[in-house]
Amino acid sequence: MFKILLVEDELSIRTLIKTYLNKQGYHVIEAEDGKSGFDVFSNQHVDLIITDLMMPKQDGYDLTQQIRQSSKDIPILIMTALDAFQDKEKGFETGADDYMTKPVNLPEMHLRIKALLRRYQVTKDHQIELEHLKLDFLTFSCSIDGNNISLTKKEFMLLFKLLSNPNIIFTREQLMNEIWGFDSDSYDRTVDTHIKRLREMVMSSDFEIQTVRGLGYKAVIK
Repeated sequence: MFKILLVEDELSIRTLIKTYLNKQGYHVIEAEDGKSGFDVFSNQHVDLIITDLMMPKQDGYDLTQQIRQSSKDIPILIMTALDAFQDKEKGFETGADDYMTKPVNLPEMHLRIKALLRRYQVTKDHQIELEHLKLDFLTFSCSIDGNNISLTKKEFMLLFKLLSNPNIIFTREQLMNEIWGFDSDSYDRTVDTHIKRLREMVMSSDFEIQTVRGLGYKAVIK
């Protein structure tokens, strides 16, 4: 699952973007200013950074420049209310890859994120290839021996989550929170239903989704 660092000082905007991107299958890590954003970047892996410009403690220009001094290989998307050419020019000169003006269109942001991930070829690290099965997170595609298997986005995300962490047991609650979201109205039985469908639709000798009684589910790669 792609990890996105979202650096934004307004809680309402962070919540809106995080909720949307979580539903698209990303894991969003929040930071409320440039300083805390750089701390997150320095201490854990992220695949892409979205940052505001005008923030307390450290602004987005300084954050972008500081990150670029540490890494040339991570995409950075600036989103800001500053729409003058000079602001955009400064943003790109400090190392940003793309620039969006608030209020941002969330579906457009998603398209730009996918384009940036392709440009940096992050997708290579987010594919699962077994002997017969192939999963591609960017396109949400699943195939067995070259034959496409039609999965819903939730089914794909559930399968990708389990196969990305073989032999790790996930409770129904963990899977619900990560894939459906904390604010979902779905129930634990939703996970059971999706697991049943995956077992019926994705029949491969590469792996097995096992039920761990009283706990949850795990994937075992053969």
